[in-house]
Amino acid sequence: MTSKLIWYMARSSGIVTWALLAASVIWGLALTTRAFGRRPRPAWILDLHRFLGGAALVFLGIHITSISLDTYVHFGPVSLLIPLTGSWHPVAVAWGIVAMYLMVAVELTSLLRTRLSPQLWRATHYAAFPLLALGTLHALTAGTDRHTVVLRYGMLGVLTVAIALAAVRIAKSESHDVMAAPVRTPDRRPAHRRVNASRPVSR
Repeated sequence: MTSKLIWYMARSSGIVTWALLAASVIWGLALTTRAFGRRPRPAWILDLHRFLGGAALVFLGIHITSISLDTYVHFGPVSLLIPLTGSWHPVAVAWGIVAMYLMVAVELTSLLRTRLSPQLWRATHYAAFPLLALGTLHALTAGTDRHTVVLRYGMLGVLTVAIALAAVRIAKSESHDVMAAPVRTPDRRPAHRRVNASRPVSR
């Protein structure tokens, strides 16, 4: 009975972790693409994005703890922390291990945002995209419920929304860069004036 409960905890906490992670990524993309409009947003909208990421990290801890307590597969500290060291679906588990490190990096830099440079924080925060991709690969290759139709199509739908929002975000950032680029106006002065203006003034 206890072993079944632990296995159910491992399965359910893994799915909840992925759902919270996907919700955090989509909510963050909705914020950056201004899906809520250009008006000042209430503080709880940004707080919800942070809460979803923190909750995903908590359930990731529950997922890892449940797997380490499971007596069927026997995961040790090495096989849980170092990719390709276990004997049970090593590649599928490796996706999850790499995703775990990316999630920790994203969450830690989010907590330390005020102490980091904007460039470092932004570069680390972009890791949320490969994090979601690797987490999805892990769920679809190592999860026991990977053959469930609802789960597979649900993940596909969520990823479609995330990719669409990411495309909008990239398009807006590129258009902003083009608009922000300095525009050089042609020099309409006569040629002899331009030449004279370039010469040093003699005294």
